[in-house]
Amino acid sequence: MELLDAFREFPLFFIGTATVFGLMVGSFLNVVIHRLPKMMEADWRAQCLEFLHPDQVATESVAEKPRYNLVVPRSGCPSCGHKITAVENIPVLSYLALRGKCSKCRAPIGVRYPLVELLTGVLTGFLAWHFGVSWQAFFAIIYLWSLITLTFIDADTTLLPDDITLPMLWLGLLVNAAGVFTTLQAAVIGAATGYLALWSVYWAFKLITGKEGMGYGDFKLLAALGAWLGWQMLPLVILLSALVGTVVGVAGIVLHGREKGAKLPFGPYLAAAGLIAMVWGAPLNAWYLGRIPG
Repeated sequence: MELLDAFREFPLFFIGTATVFGLMVGSFLNVVIHRLPKMMEADWRAQCLEFLHPDQVATESVAEKPRYNLVVPRSGCPSCGHKITAVENIPVLSYLALRGKCSKCRAPIGVRYPLVELLTGVLTGFLAWHFGVSWQAFFAIIYLWSLITLTFIDADTTLLPDDITLPMLWLGLLVNAAGVFTTLQAAVIGAATGYLALWSVYWAFKLITGKEGMGYGDFKLLAALGAWLGWQMLPLVILLSALVGTVVGVAGIVLHGREKGAKLPFGPYLAAAGLIAMVWGAPLNAWYLGRIPG
């Protein structure tokens, strides 16, 4: 209680603490973004092997397989295998101190790692400022971290893992059982409507063109956004995500010569729209509806 009182009395202290904590979480999100798709692939391979060759699986020793999850092994340089020390793992600052290179072999470190940390820290601080010391701030920050993780995984692999989208959906419903962001009724309708909206678009596009326009992960992500924000925000989310996706897609064709038929992940645009809708959804909806005649 004393800490909460201090946060309320000194808002800058709360925002600063949230920002620093966000930077540290951003470092962990880099691990999740890198490892979770590999863990999923290993699990798929194991399931396929178990289905196709059950006898072979039965004879294999589990001890022979090295552990690989979000905790072990320790992160290391992909070029020389040097294990990253605690001092070298300080968000953003370590990257700057090392000048973006491995301390042992001097191989370059991808700039995206500090960018994810910085993005997570800044946006976490922003949500702390926007919502203040409240349950809304606490859950909005969890929502943000989930969206950042999904954004970069989808950008890398065009996958939106059920390990994130489904817990996010259920957590949104539980959060709104207490009416944190919307009513429970609006959240339930939002989850169902979000899934069915893109599911309908998917099948209509497939029946017309014979091709798949998006993946099932997009349905689940929009359902999760509906569970958090309520059905009233879904038109805004779809409009914003489609607008941003169109602009980025056209820019990719013009600037980089990307093929018109190239596959584009839709998750990052849904995530960006979902964050905008959480923060500015009410005034944007009011402005948009006010523009409709009649």
